[in-house]
Amino acid sequence: MQYKWTVLTVTTVGVLMSGIDSRIVVIGIPQVAAALGADAEQAIWFTQAYIFGSTVSLLVVGRVSDMVGRVKIYTVGFSIFTAGSLLTSLSPSPNYVIIFRVLQGLGSAALFANSAAIITDSAPRDQLGLFLGINQVAFRAGAMLGLTLSGLILAVTDWRALFYVNVPIGIFGTYWAHRRLKEVSRPERGAPMDWQGFVTFSISIVSFLLALTFAAYGTFPLGWLLALVAASAASLWLFARRERSIPHPLLDLKLLRIKEFTGGVTAQMLNSLAWGAVILLLSLYLQLVQDYSPLQAGLAILPFDLAFLAVGPLSGRLSDKYGHMPFTTSGLAVMSGSLLLMSNTSVSTPYLTLALYLVVFGVGVGLFSSPNMSSIMGSVPPRDRGVASGVRATFFNIGYVLSFNVAILVMTLAVPYPVISQVISASSPATVVVDKVMFARGLDYAFQVSALINLVAIAPSVLRGKRSTEVPRGATPTLLEPE
Repeated sequence: MQYKWTVLTVTTVGVLMSGIDSRIVVIGIPQVAAALGADAEQAIWFTQAYIFGSTVSLLVVGRVSDMVGRVKIYTVGFSIFTAGSLLTSLSPSPNYVIIFRVLQGLGSAALFANSAAIITDSAPRDQLGLFLGINQVAFRAGAMLGLTLSGLILAVTDWRALFYVNVPIGIFGTYWAHRRLKEVSRPERGAPMDWQGFVTFSISIVSFLLALTFAAYGTFPLGWLLALVAASAASLWLFARRERSIPHPLLDLKLLRIKEFTGGVTAQMLNSLAWGAVILLLSLYLQLVQDYSPLQAGLAILPFDLAFLAVGPLSGRLSDKYGHMPFTTSGLAVMSGSLLLMSNTSVSTPYLTLALYLVVFGVGVGLFSSPNMSSIMGSVPPRDRGVASGVRATFFNIGYVLSFNVAILVMTLAVPYPVISQVISASSPATVVVDKVMFARGLDYAFQVSALINLVAIAPSVLRGKRSTEVPRGATPTLLEPE
């Protein structure tokens, strides 16, 4: 078997596991919270901790991968993620779940920061979009499986099985990666690690995300929130200043001079900000407003993933031939339209109508995702693909984390925060006594704001243009042909 197909099969196992974990917890958060006696803030941190652990480590993982080898770090990430899943399933209290979810996030960072880079290293230029598209289909297939598995698991056993289901997949994936992958890139061995840059970047990201998280909870003093924002801004300034002044930075800021790269990651961040909370919001809508069980809610969301599975690989393949622009732009437009359609849902909306909206939404995501990732990864010099993939994943995670906070803040325009908190931390959202019309209106507001944010993402996506043969001063010229 050609090595490019070996790479695809190995990385597919990794994203499949990540896909399962991304959705299996969404449906089960209320049950985990109830079983461990967690309050609403702890329940939200069951998801936030995973993203936090991933976000703060992505850049350093990308840099270390470029220094010591992407395959080695990818394999280590598999084992860390597997250990984190096992430990989470054994957690005796909410705080332990949060700690071990951070560990899962660290392992996930190694997988995300390297899977796209390893594929880009091995795939021919005219097949890059196809390969990345297939890889993303595996993620969506895992997400579909996660939705179904969560409902089945919670119907027959307790919440711990939501996490240890990843363990056998992780053990196989770690072994398979170790046996089958080989280092194609040329590691920058001997280069020093920019730990000061890592610390300042981490402080900036964590302070900013904490500020927005606590703002969404509505329980933090304003002075402390402003202090966190100030700490974030100051740390970001120190980080940028240092990265411009050292020969081996954690983030080579020259990458941001590549218009296609910068436009792509900016569009991706805005896109993830727009739709990151959509699945959780739909889960709450189905369970609370429509009285679905967790299993029924998971199955009801599947039209989104099926539509993505149908469109994702095709858009990736066609973008290899025609360029990313027609697909990224139309995908964002279709997603915005579908979010506006979802904002019209109410207590009386038939499921078939919602299913149609989900199909349109899945088509939009499928049109945008693979061509956008191919554009980002294909625009950078080969030696920088590890850190570039880390930047890409970092931007995605930032948008994804903020999405939930923004959605909660917007929903409070119609629904009091204590009611939202009660819904999130209940063992079954459908048992909470709440005005369904009021809650549906709050969800509609969240969908409207998401649609607007996603429309804004069209601007950087279009303005990036097509690939240029020019590279920033000091960067290694890319071996890829221009579009």
